[in-house]
Amino acid sequence: MFRDPNSYRSADFESAAGTIRDKAGERLIDHFADGIADSRSKAKPNIVEEKDRFARLASDLRDYANALSVAAEENPVAMTDKMRMKPGEAMGGGPFGTHASNEALASMPAEHAFHLMLQTCKTCHARYRMGH
Repeated sequence: MFRDPNSYRSADFESAAGTIRDKAGERLIDHFADGIADSRSKAKPNIVEEKDRFARLASDLRDYANALSVAAEENPVAMTDKMRMKPGEAMGGGPFGTHASNEALASMPAEHAFHLMLQTCKTCHARYRMGH
Protein backbone atom coordinates (compact mmCIF):
# COMPACT_ATOMS: atom_id res chain seq x y z
CA MET A 1 0.00 0.00 0.00
CA PHE A 2 2.96 2.31 0.45
CA ARG A 3 3.87 1.76 -3.21
CA ASP A 4 0.34 2.63 -4.29
CA PRO A 5 -1.33 4.78 -1.60
CA ASN A 6 -4.59 4.68 -3.57
CA SER A 7 -4.82 0.97 -2.73
CA TYR A 8 -4.82 1.78 1.01
CA ARG A 9 -7.70 0.24 2.93
CA SER A 10 -7.53 0.87 6.64
CA ALA A 11 -9.25 -2.40 7.57
CA ASP A 12 -6.87 -4.49 5.44
CA PHE A 13 -3.84 -2.59 6.71
CA GLU A 14 -4.95 -3.00 10.33
CA SER A 15 -5.80 -6.68 9.85
CA ALA A 16 -2.38 -7.49 8.38
CA ALA A 17 -0.58 -5.52 11.09
CA GLY A 18 -2.74 -7.15 13.77
CA THR A 19 -1.94 -10.63 12.50
CA ILE A 20 1.80 -9.95 12.72
CA ARG A 21 1.45 -8.25 16.12
CA ASP A 22 -0.53 -11.21 17.51
CA LYS A 23 2.02 -13.78 16.29
CA ALA A 24 5.10 -11.83 17.39
CA GLY A 25 6.43 -10.90 20.82
CA GLU A 26 5.79 -13.45 23.58
CA ARG A 27 3.94 -15.82 21.28
CA LEU A 28 6.91 -16.10 18.93
CA ILE A 29 9.36 -16.29 21.83
CA ASP A 30 7.35 -19.07 23.48
CA HIS A 31 7.13 -20.98 20.19
CA PHE A 32 10.90 -21.44 20.18
CA ALA A 33 11.53 -21.47 23.96
CA ASP A 34 12.31 -25.18 24.07
CA GLY A 35 14.20 -25.32 20.82
CA ILE A 36 13.18 -26.85 17.56
CA ALA A 37 10.78 -29.68 18.34
CA ASP A 38 9.63 -30.23 14.75
CA SER A 39 12.21 -31.83 12.46
CA ARG A 40 10.64 -29.93 9.53
CA SER A 41 11.46 -26.61 11.17
CA LYS A 42 13.81 -24.30 9.31
CA ALA A 43 14.93 -22.68 12.56
CA LYS A 44 18.63 -22.87 13.38
CA PRO A 45 19.72 -24.21 16.79
CA ASN A 46 21.22 -20.84 17.69
CA ILE A 47 17.69 -19.53 18.25
CA VAL A 48 17.89 -21.12 21.72
CA GLU A 49 21.52 -20.25 22.31
CA GLU A 50 20.79 -16.60 21.59
CA LYS A 51 17.37 -16.45 23.21
CA ASP A 52 17.76 -12.87 24.50
CA ARG A 53 18.69 -11.52 21.08
CA PHE A 54 15.86 -13.49 19.44
CA ALA A 55 13.44 -12.23 22.10
CA ARG A 56 14.43 -8.62 21.37
CA LEU A 57 13.76 -9.12 17.67
CA ALA A 58 10.42 -10.83 18.37
CA SER A 59 9.41 -7.97 20.67
CA ASP A 60 10.52 -5.34 18.16
CA LEU A 61 8.45 -7.07 15.49
CA ARG A 62 5.40 -6.89 17.76
CA ASP A 63 6.01 -3.22 18.52
CA TYR A 64 6.38 -2.25 14.85
CA ALA A 65 3.26 -4.17 13.88
CA ASN A 66 1.41 -2.49 16.73
CA ALA A 67 2.54 0.94 15.50
CA LEU A 68 1.15 0.07 12.06
CA SER A 69 -2.12 -1.07 13.59
CA VAL A 70 -2.42 2.23 15.47
CA ALA A 71 -1.66 4.15 12.26
CA ALA A 72 -4.51 2.33 10.51
CA GLU A 73 -6.90 3.21 13.33
CA GLU A 74 -5.82 6.86 13.22
CA ASN A 75 -6.15 7.04 9.41
CA PRO A 76 -9.40 5.26 8.56
CA VAL A 77 -10.11 6.91 5.20
CA ALA A 78 -6.86 7.34 3.31
CA MET A 79 -3.12 7.00 3.61
CA THR A 80 -2.15 10.45 4.80
CA ASP A 81 1.09 12.35 4.32
CA LYS A 82 1.67 11.85 8.06
CA MET A 83 1.93 8.10 7.39
CA ARG A 84 4.57 8.56 4.66
CA MET A 85 8.30 9.08 5.03
CA LYS A 86 9.65 12.38 3.79
CA PRO A 87 12.63 12.64 1.42
CA GLY A 88 15.83 12.94 3.43
CA GLU A 89 14.14 11.88 6.68
CA ALA A 90 16.58 10.27 9.12
CA MET A 91 16.22 6.54 9.56
CA GLY A 92 16.36 5.71 13.26
CA GLY A 93 17.21 2.32 14.67
CA GLY A 94 19.90 0.34 16.36
CA PRO A 95 23.25 -0.78 14.98
CA PHE A 96 21.50 -2.84 12.33
CA GLY A 97 18.72 -0.33 11.82
CA THR A 98 16.15 -2.60 13.44
CA HIS A 99 15.41 -1.15 16.87
CA ALA A 100 13.38 1.91 17.76
CA SER A 101 11.88 2.69 21.15
CA ASN A 102 8.13 2.90 21.66
CA GLU A 103 8.56 6.64 22.21
CA ALA A 104 10.23 6.99 18.81
CA LEU A 105 7.57 4.80 17.18
CA ALA A 106 4.82 7.06 18.46
CA SER A 107 6.16 9.97 16.42
CA MET A 108 7.51 8.27 13.30
CA PRO A 109 5.57 7.77 10.08
CA ALA A 110 3.96 4.36 9.58
CA GLU A 111 6.08 3.83 6.48
CA HIS A 112 9.22 4.08 8.61
CA ALA A 113 7.81 1.57 11.12
CA PHE A 114 6.99 -0.69 8.17
CA HIS A 115 10.59 -0.56 6.93
CA LEU A 116 11.88 -1.27 10.44
CA MET A 117 9.51 -4.25 10.64
CA LEU A 118 10.76 -5.61 7.30
CA GLN A 119 14.38 -5.15 8.38
CA THR A 120 13.63 -6.98 11.63
CA CYS A 121 12.18 -9.92 9.66
CA LYS A 122 15.22 -9.95 7.38
CA THR A 123 17.66 -9.76 10.30
CA CYS A 124 15.91 -12.53 12.22
CA HIS A 125 15.61 -14.86 9.24
CA ALA A 126 19.23 -14.29 8.24
CA ARG A 127 20.42 -15.22 11.72
CA TYR A 128 17.90 -17.86 12.83
CA ARG A 129 16.47 -19.51 9.71
CA MET A 130 18.18 -22.11 7.55
CA GLY A 131 18.46 -21.33 3.89
CA HIS A 132 19.12 -17.62 4.32
